[in-house]
Amino acid sequence: MTASSKVENLMLILSSPSGAGKTTLSKKIQQKYKNFKISVSHTTRKARSNEINGVDYFFVNENEFKKMINENEFYEYAKIFDNYYGTSKYSIKQLLKGKFDILFDIDWQGTQQLSNYPELNLIKIFVLPPNKNELKNRLINRNQDDKLTVEKRMEGYDKDKDHWNEYDYVILNDNLELCFRQIEDIINFHKNKIDSKNLIKLHI
Repeated sequence: MTASSKVENLMLILSSPSGAGKTTLSKKIQQKYKNFKISVSHTTRKARSNEINGVDYFFVNENEFKKMINENEFYEYAKIFDNYYGTSKYSIKQLLKGKFDILFDIDWQGTQQLSNYPELNLIKIFVLPPNKNELKNRLINRNQDDKLTVEKRMEGYDKDKDHWNEYDYVILNDNLELCFRQIEDIINFHKNKIDSKNLIKLHI
């Protein structure tokens, strides 16, 4: 794939501080828009009890991941909270062959790397929580991480939110359904289904 061969499929990036709702929003997008497929990342993180290899992530060990790095098999990768995450070129090219639009649930580091490929038709959305205290409550209430991991995620909040200006759109997730409707507006605009005057560039 070269810069001259522009990808026509929509490639929607959702990023946010951990716990701000991007995974829930990603699932809602995939349910509403059948042509969207979530990009399944590779990770060295251990699978949670409800996660399936090849569906939620491709779970690999650190040696396997580093081998893929050395062989230039990733569009993007990053080390987040002591684990590696990455988007393989092969998996994306397979989705593009199927004429699917692609949804990326990745952080700002991955977004920066994907942005180095101008041929990709990227739409970049950053989702913010109402405030830092609400974010901490969400992390605790979802009961997925131990106390130390929650604290690590909170420490990363300020660093994450400092990158919002690298995105095309910024949305405040104070109300999940409202937030989702705003994302729908963005998708429909880029699919040429609504007039641009109905779209607010910055949803905050």
